[in-house]
Amino acid sequence: MRPEDLQLLTTPGTVAVSGDLVLVSITKPDLEKNTYRGGLHRVFPDGTTTPWTHGDRDNAQRISPDGRFVAFLRVSGKSKPQLYVVPVDGGEPRPLTDLPLGAGAPVWSPDSSRIAFVARVPEEGRYGTTDDGPEAEAPRRITRLDYRVDDVGFRLDRRPRLHVVTLDGEVSELTDGSFDVADPAWIDDSTLVFAAPRDLGAVETLHADLYTVPVSGGAPSLLVRTAGDASMPFVAESSLFWLGTEFSGIDAVARNHGLWKASLDGSGAVRLTDVETVDVERLSGPPVADATGVLLVVRNRGALELRRIPFDGGPGEVLAGTEAAVRSFATDGSTVVVVVSTPDDVGQVEFVGTGVRTAFPSVDARRVVELNGSASDGYPVHGWLVLPDGDGPHPVVVAVHGGPFMYHSWGFFDEAQVYATAGYAVVLPNPRGSAGYGQAHGQAVIGKFGTVDVDDVLSLLDVALAREDIDSERAGVMGGSYGGFMTSWLSAHHGERFRAAWSERAVNAWDSFGGSSDIGYFFADAYCGPDPEAQRAMSPLTYAEKINIPFAVVHSEHDWRCPLEQAQRMFVALKRRGVETEMLIFPGEGHELTRTGQPRHRRQRFDAVLEWWDRYLKA
Repeated sequence: MRPEDLQLLTTPGTVAVSGDLVLVSITKPDLEKNTYRGGLHRVFPDGTTTPWTHGDRDNAQRISPDGRFVAFLRVSGKSKPQLYVVPVDGGEPRPLTDLPLGAGAPVWSPDSSRIAFVARVPEEGRYGTTDDGPEAEAPRRITRLDYRVDDVGFRLDRRPRLHVVTLDGEVSELTDGSFDVADPAWIDDSTLVFAAPRDLGAVETLHADLYTVPVSGGAPSLLVRTAGDASMPFVAESSLFWLGTEFSGIDAVARNHGLWKASLDGSGAVRLTDVETVDVERLSGPPVADATGVLLVVRNRGALELRRIPFDGGPGEVLAGTEAAVRSFATDGSTVVVVVSTPDDVGQVEFVGTGVRTAFPSVDARRVVELNGSASDGYPVHGWLVLPDGDGPHPVVVAVHGGPFMYHSWGFFDEAQVYATAGYAVVLPNPRGSAGYGQAHGQAVIGKFGTVDVDDVLSLLDVALAREDIDSERAGVMGGSYGGFMTSWLSAHHGERFRAAWSERAVNAWDSFGGSSDIGYFFADAYCGPDPEAQRAMSPLTYAEKINIPFAVVHSEHDWRCPLEQAQRMFVALKRRGVETEMLIFPGEGHELTRTGQPRHRRQRFDAVLEWWDRYLKA
């Protein structure tokens, strides 16, 4: 895969199924128009497909329980996503909403007469509600720590509210914007359940509970006070289910999400999955029930496995995702359909149990090899090596993922494929701190950044360097977010092992991160502890005088997760010392540039990465 091949990636997204109707959303970058395009495609049982809608970008499709309608989100041009509905048997999609900041994913009522959704509602005079630009808006009065979030911006003046819309387009607001709402579900045709901050967000909190509200209107009522947080509730088998973690205070980091169950009145809450070994991947979509259990995706050593968890609990049966990544899934009780990504394919639609897969246009992929070894303390290390064509020996790049409670997976990784196509072997480690290897693995770096995680990364690199087709004299290190932190740290403490570094959207200094990041007010203390000296000892910037290798500082201008000042401070420290360094800043982008940024910026970033490694690793 070359940088310009980004526009060739046709990525299947959400999937819905009802009887013989299977719909998948498709997304494809358009470099010329600098946008993303895609509609809904119908997938037939024999694996063939045909376009089903023709909007600029249609997704989040949901088929009504009676099978008569499909609701979905449509983005037209640069507009916000709005809810549309179309009859299954044909007709033109018609809009149900026209909201200034757009609508969220649709959730059908059991009787198929109404749709619940969440939408941010702006204060009057802000966010385009008048013809004046943002410079004409009144100042914001900030009194809380949780006043902004990356890729959204300021949030207290546009809180998400719960809405219901009829098929005639009559919209009702069920919450008043005094607190956040998320993940609505229907208990019955007259009552909705949703997740909200504890005590409806009266003060800053990481805890979330479940509340109900009548569709006819009224105040919300507490249904379940959780052991930590709650998300994605749903009703099945006359019981309430949800995903949740267990923690107290700010100690919410590196916690496995599990499946929970309670009576419909909220009593008798119990966790159905093991807290240590089962970690549910919410990015793959909300759980759904069939006749014998709950379907959900579990993170397991880089695999994203679709499992069926019995209604009374257990580890569950693996239905799909062995040495692969299930990105989304759906069932109508008799048919299970997944979107599954593999190391050599960005995504296919699979009818589970039939062997039928539908492939979409993609790119040629380089070979991926699983790596296993041991750290210096005997702890097992695991990851992958993406190999270029040819016999080698190849220069090698270590790419550390973000999080840290995230992972490299068995799914297609466009970045590694671009680098491998250019001639670089790419090491993808999942060191201690990563998700999918047990909760203890994820929590091993709390208060210990720069210790066991470093040992694991370097140990897996050594496994790769033991191969004859890898050149140990030409190694580079790169990563974003926590991976950027690790890049900076490794450059300072183990710079002799690398010829150059590419540190992207990094955390470099926990002291300023605590005040400048959207999550800094709790995240730094949760991972490093509240002691300023401990935070300083775990900050790469503290050791900037030890960095002597060529060092790229890469950041997005509007990154509010790891703000730009984190890059600026490192760049100035290195530049003043005469280190060969440069800073690359992407205008208008946030923390998610490499995944959802503007297509042209993603292409330009690929070009810049390859120019950097060509300069220092191919010489």
